[in-house]
Amino acid sequence: MIIDGSLTNHLREHNKCQWWFLVALNIFFLVIGQSAAVLLGRFYYDQGGNSKWMATLVQTLGFPILLIPLFLISSSQEPPTSLAPPSIKILILIYFSLGVVIAGDNMMYSVGLLYLSASTYSLICATQLAFNAVFSYFINSQKFTALILNSVFILSFSASLIAVNDDSEGPSGVSKSKYIVGFLCTLGASALYSLLLSLMQLCFQKVIKRETFSVVLEMQIYTSLVASCVSTVGLLASGEWKSLHSEMVTFGTGRVSYVMTLVWTAVAWQICAVGVVGLIFMVSSLFSNVISTVSLAVTPIAAVIVFHDKMNGVKVIAMLLAIWGFISYIYQNYLDDLKARKTQNDVSESHNVSSC
Repeated sequence: MIIDGSLTNHLREHNKCQWWFLVALNIFFLVIGQSAAVLLGRFYYDQGGNSKWMATLVQTLGFPILLIPLFLISSSQEPPTSLAPPSIKILILIYFSLGVVIAGDNMMYSVGLLYLSASTYSLICATQLAFNAVFSYFINSQKFTALILNSVFILSFSASLIAVNDDSEGPSGVSKSKYIVGFLCTLGASALYSLLLSLMQLCFQKVIKRETFSVVLEMQIYTSLVASCVSTVGLLASGEWKSLHSEMVTFGTGRVSYVMTLVWTAVAWQICAVGVVGLIFMVSSLFSNVISTVSLAVTPIAAVIVFHDKMNGVKVIAMLLAIWGFISYIYQNYLDDLKARKTQNDVSESHNVSSC
């Protein structure tokens, strides 16, 4: 695997169990958070919700809950760092720029989920890996092997099957033209999201250079604050805020359910975001995006059970290809890990021989 930052290198070399635990924890956050958020977002639309800006806002509005773990981490003993932190102006520029882009990206995802079924939406999102592979190569100097290229190609082909599937359809009442709009918005959002991941990794490596895990929470909190402000402005400027009360009153499962759906959607997206940014910090942006494909295999199955989405033959093949692509990438990381351990052992043996 490709590890970024001296802290993660230290954890891996001297306390591998702790490093793997943190990676596994972030994987859990990402998969569970993303799967739950997509299903809740589809539930919001199915029960009568229709505000695209509200659906966009809840993707980042839950950031205050991250202040609790940030306070606990900041109050505990953290590894010292000899690196000078970036200036406040640089940090503000980074957080503001990323936050604005995140708001735009979330809006495109909201439009896509409005016009697509949860299963179709999730499978199209598999193109994130292909886009991220390109951005990682040019921005983060990511190295590629045959297995990684195989993974990227298969996942891209998986999403292409959904795009050309004549039986693909969105929720009831969605025309073919709106389905195409939903497909294009989801595809564009996937590309922009992949660019965001690579830019975040670049910021960790070249600008922030902090060695504490609290930087992960800070990145998520401040970018979410900016994105929430932008989404709030969009909600007010579009006039959609005027229909929120009637939307709540006419919500299919009641007012309390309406509020709880939005609340838990916000919480789920924050859990997912912590996992995403955490994996970027611990490993790499490409690895973070690969783990996202795990939920792409989970969400369509859950959508069939919860929303009775159609799971035709093409979707089944696309899902199997997505799983195949994911396994290919994980196997490559396993080989890289074995190679890294062998190299480390050889260096240690050589050092011991020279010392004698």
